[in-house]
Amino acid sequence: MRRWAKQLASLVVLATAACPRRSPGPQPAGGEPELRIGLAVGLANASIGGPEGGELFVSEAASGLAVGSVPVGVRWVVLPDSADPSRLRLVRPDSTRTEALRGIAVVNVTESRFVVANGRRYRGRINITSSRAGLTVVNRVTVESYIAGVVGPEIGARRPDEMAAVLAQAVVSRSFAIKNRGRWEAFGFDAYADTRDQVYLGVAVESEQAWDAVRRTAGQVLKYQGDVIDAYFHSTCGFSTAGIDEAFATVQNRPYLRPVSDSRGGDHYYCDISPRFRWREEWDASKLRAILSRTLPNVTPLSGDGLQRITDVTVSRTTKSGRVGELRIVFERGDIRIPGPDVRSVLRPDADRLLSSAAFQLTVTKAGGQVTRLVAAGAGSGHAVGMCQWGAIGRARAGQDYRAILNTYFPGTKIERLY
Repeated sequence: MRRWAKQLASLVVLATAACPRRSPGPQPAGGEPELRIGLAVGLANASIGGPEGGELFVSEAASGLAVGSVPVGVRWVVLPDSADPSRLRLVRPDSTRTEALRGIAVVNVTESRFVVANGRRYRGRINITSSRAGLTVVNRVTVESYIAGVVGPEIGARRPDEMAAVLAQAVVSRSFAIKNRGRWEAFGFDAYADTRDQVYLGVAVESEQAWDAVRRTAGQVLKYQGDVIDAYFHSTCGFSTAGIDEAFATVQNRPYLRPVSDSRGGDHYYCDISPRFRWREEWDASKLRAILSRTLPNVTPLSGDGLQRITDVTVSRTTKSGRVGELRIVFERGDIRIPGPDVRSVLRPDADRLLSSAAFQLTVTKAGGQVTRLVAAGAGSGHAVGMCQWGAIGRARAGQDYRAILNTYFPGTKIERLY
């Protein structure tokens, strides 16, 4: 067992040091950070290995002791230990199980292959831990490899004349990741792999274009007065970005996150190429009542007799950038005022879908003293803070480079190489 453990330890060191990239470029000068990406939380079970995966070596996370190896293409199942939910067990294809383990660390040692977790390929290594809430799966990966798996899902595959927008996305995504390291420390990772942070899908979504953007901007981040910024971004601003105070009630103002016009002159905007540049939503009386009955209790207590008849809905205040700063919903007895940052989650088109943006105008139809039809005509998609992705694409088409794009959406900032 000791001899096997030594062999495994040396292989793990080699595997950790050598994760081949699909489109390798010059390495950063040194000090590239590692990120912990939360791929899944609270799972009843997970898996490691499988098709397209390399040979995996597994060790116990807490002690570092060798557990075994998963052959190429073979899948093992991970389950919480029934006797102690803080530990887990591995189930082999022949149904035999390992002893209870205090978490596992998984690394690939096959050249040009990757570690596979829950059927998806990742660079770096995988850590899995267990608690009463279930299994947590974390990918430990270098920043540049992470960005290569983020750029595509966040801004999509772009035309050659739109490459400046992809470069801008790489810098913004890197800045966001670095700034928010440790954000989810209570869960044991730095970022979720979804829209709570940035969409990260591993090796499957990497492309030559994404790696080109990573290579050309390696280590570059946005800074303001020497600090890495809060690099927010969104799909479509519609006409102007928003100040951070317009979208997030609990966040302090940032001088570089203020309204920026997206006009390109002549009543045209850089983001007017977006499919969500303009939109329209409609509610009849029953749908409006059903939606508000579900969403209003999340932001304000309702009276004991529930939702009264809705007699009017108005925009009672607008923000500096022209968005809804307060929504007033009038009932038979009294009214409720919804602050701007909550408007999208309250006035939902459907129970499971946020309103596209807070930039809209209302048309109200009434009959018998109550609202029978409500129409919102709006602009843009997302919170509108920071970089407008479709605006960046439009600016790239117009010949702006990524530095000009970033300096526009984050005024007063500088692009600096962090490592």
